[in-house]
Amino acid sequence: MSLTKKIPDSTVRRLSHYLRSLEGFEEAGGTVSSEELAARGQTTAAQVRKDLSHFGSFGKRGLGYRVDELRARLRGILGVDRTWRVALVGAGRIGLALFEYPAFRARGYECVAIFDADPNKIGQDRGGLIVRDPSEFEVAVEELGIELIILAVPATAAQEMAGRAVEAGVRGILNFAPIRLNVPPRVPVEDVNLVMELEALSFALSQNERDA
Repeated sequence: MSLTKKIPDSTVRRLSHYLRSLEGFEEAGGTVSSEELAARGQTTAAQVRKDLSHFGSFGKRGLGYRVDELRARLRGILGVDRTWRVALVGAGRIGLALFEYPAFRARGYECVAIFDADPNKIGQDRGGLIVRDPSEFEVAVEELGIELIILAVPATAAQEMAGRAVEAGVRGILNFAPIRLNVPPRVPVEDVNLVMELEALSFALSQNERDA
């Protein structure tokens, strides 16, 4: 989505928090204020209004936002108002954990194929899907209409697989491999590096200890 490329990543992440907060309101027809959303998202009311302003006009001054309308708008902005056909490349612990995560399907991400190069895994049944040999990847992308892939393979195999995915017509990549992928700008890549996240956490803890 070209619009999101102009929006800060931090804003997009806060939109996800706002959406989850809205889904927690029992009275869908009610209203919510920017202050209430801010409190749930651990930000400020001004930041909520600024984030939403990137995408047009929301709510009415002094009246807040209708929960059902704002929820629908955010689902559309984040692209979770439709079903995305996804392939998991790499049937290791990380990939399978995400595949089995209930919210994965609830958000409209339908895993339609699993691939792994390990001969011992090929042919296994995983939640009704048979693990395939990566040699079948291009054919599967075309036949199953695969739009996104979750790349959970070793760094040594990630770039080659990403290149094949781009050539096959995959539109986006969620990358768990500890390597920066080289793909065309038209194919967005979201990198998930758990070690870097832990390092950021340990850095924050270390800073707190120094300031204490």
